[in-house]
Amino acid sequence: MGRDHGVARARHQRRVVTTLSLSQVFSGIGNGAALAVGSLMAAELSGSDALAGTTTMALSLAGALSALPLARLALAKGRRITLSTAYGIAAFGALGMIVAPMLEGPLPGIGYPVLVLAALLIGLGGAGNLQARFAATDLAEDRTRGRDLGIVVWSITVGAVSGPNLIGPGSAVAEALGLPETSGPFLFSLVGMVLAVTVLQIGLRPDPLHLRPDVEVGQEAAEKVAAPRLRDGLKVTVASRRLLLGVGSVVAAHTVMVGIMAMTSVHLSQLAAAEHAGHAGQAAAGHHHTDADTLVVIGLVISLHIAGMYALSPLVGLLADRWGRLRTMALGEGVLLGSCVTAFAWPGSRGAVTVALILLGLGWSLVTVAGSAYVSEHAAGPRRVLVQGVTDAGMGAGAAVAAALSGLIMAVIGFHGLAVVGGVICLAGLAGVLATLRHDRHAYTNVSISQEVMS
Repeated sequence: MGRDHGVARARHQRRVVTTLSLSQVFSGIGNGAALAVGSLMAAELSGSDALAGTTTMALSLAGALSALPLARLALAKGRRITLSTAYGIAAFGALGMIVAPMLEGPLPGIGYPVLVLAALLIGLGGAGNLQARFAATDLAEDRTRGRDLGIVVWSITVGAVSGPNLIGPGSAVAEALGLPETSGPFLFSLVGMVLAVTVLQIGLRPDPLHLRPDVEVGQEAAEKVAAPRLRDGLKVTVASRRLLLGVGSVVAAHTVMVGIMAMTSVHLSQLAAAEHAGHAGQAAAGHHHTDADTLVVIGLVISLHIAGMYALSPLVGLLADRWGRLRTMALGEGVLLGSCVTAFAWPGSRGAVTVALILLGLGWSLVTVAGSAYVSEHAAGPRRVLVQGVTDAGMGAGAAVAAALSGLIMAVIGFHGLAVVGGVICLAGLAGVLATLRHDRHAYTNVSISQEVMS
């Protein structure tokens, strides 16, 4: 009986991972397009480079504010309803992104607020993507938790990488339909979100969270955790040194990644303006050169960055399972630091910026996959979903702050200065992980010595 149950659980886990992976492919299109084009749209509609990061801030803020409500919804209704709700709302955000530049002509000044509101709605799709990686661990065995999580994270590569590269085809479609060229990619985003909801409704039956024996699911369970909310999740997190390290590492890596990535499109646009103007002074003054060729270059760089984030996730998951979560997290912090050094040393080189963005994505993947698995294995029982929600809320909050400040930081001290700030955060994260590794090594040595003495 037990063996049959284990076989059935493993079979259903494969179905869950496949369903989540396919939904990530479709939903990733929307988030990839928003990251690549959103900052340019914000700068153009607002007329200020300092506000270029506000769409990324809105995406991140939505993730921070919705993470715990989505966690409670998961306890009440399960993963299927929760993820479908997140992607459904994001579909309306994609529609808003299409409409925003169209409103600027007849209603001057209204396009930018609509753009920010639309980015907030799309941000729920990003929050859904974050929860999906934890959904992959609901029925996973300890020995395959990192692998299953990594596969789902990897699956977003197809959508997220294609999103920025749909700028060219999207512009052509938009022109054919009489729409602004920046609206084009979000036509694909809208379709992608609808397809993601459809896949989830078909594939996540029965719901994986309903099958966990240690997690009570239903309205009664949701009511039990509805009152404490963030306070309760934070209390559980802070009470555990290992949970605090795991959550803190993931949040710090995400903050650094978003801060630098959010300003890359604007920085590359300024470099193009400097090349066409013949000197850097005009770019520093904020004049953009965002013609079709520049948009394609930006789309390619962001796509390579996103590929760095997701393409190697299954291998990262295997590495975390076999080499260790903490060692993988330390490696990730080191790669992130290398990205910041590259961006600091050669900010005027598009090639170097591209390398820095690829390293930025790879470092994020190493820390996020290993750190998320580390959090999941140290947050057992019915509070697991809330601690996962705290992790996602922290990622959203850190990213929102980074996106809000990155434009101001770059305006004052430049892109290389932004890299310095990111490097300092990476050093702090690396120090925390190395300290825990050293503590564990000493503890293991002491236990081994005690066992030898006893024998």
